[in-house]
Amino acid sequence: MRRARRRGLAHEAADRIRESILQGTLPPGAPLREVDLATRLDVSRGSVREGLALLERDGLVVSEWHRGARVIELTPADVDEVYTVRGALERLAAHRAATRVTDTHLAELSDLVDALDRALSDDADAAELLRLDLGFHDLLYEIAANTRLVRAWWTLRSPVHLFQLTRIRRCHPHYRRDSVEEHRTLVDLIRRREADAAGRCAEAHVAASRDALIHMLGTDTPDTGPTDTDGGLGRLT
Repeated sequence: MRRARRRGLAHEAADRIRESILQGTLPPGAPLREVDLATRLDVSRGSVREGLALLERDGLVVSEWHRGARVIELTPADVDEVYTVRGALERLAAHRAATRVTDTHLAELSDLVDALDRALSDDADAAELLRLDLGFHDLLYEIAANTRLVRAWWTLRSPVHLFQLTRIRRCHPHYRRDSVEEHRTLVDLIRRREADAAGRCAEAHVAASRDALIHMLGTDTPDTGPTDTDGGLGRLT
């Protein structure tokens, strides 16, 4: 067997670039030039190239030989593909969660929904709303207690994060109106151990997000989100 490789600068570069993408400082479709990134991160082009390959595997970056690498774009086709798969996963996760949930789990789920409700009422920023939203779904998969299901979710989680961030920023009133109610309904079905209904509810929740995003992409002016001089990358130390 070959020796295991220590975590190196490629992973650090990937983390910094991922953070900038998920914060919105590197917007969808933004070019990712190796020379520029290597300078800003103070690492070699090889480390950047390996880091971008890791992000491509995560679904956040696409690379074409004649165009180079860039952040994924938000297209109706991309949204439909990601959320169709996500819907199937969430249906299974909710169904399993309803058969395995404990009182402690239920309290944690309810607390997250209450926190999301308060954050919406307080007009919290998109990052905080998304942290609570994704935290709810992370817990749902944890309750489902299926390692491969959790792994499948984390394969999709990064593009879902980016898509939902854009949705919250550009479609905030719609998100405020629907998000808390949909989450509360799902928790109530899980509490009653209605596994089939919980699965259908979870899938419908994801479908509603998909439809809202596709509608938004067809009607709104693109929002690039916050920007700064170096995309929030800084230098590795």
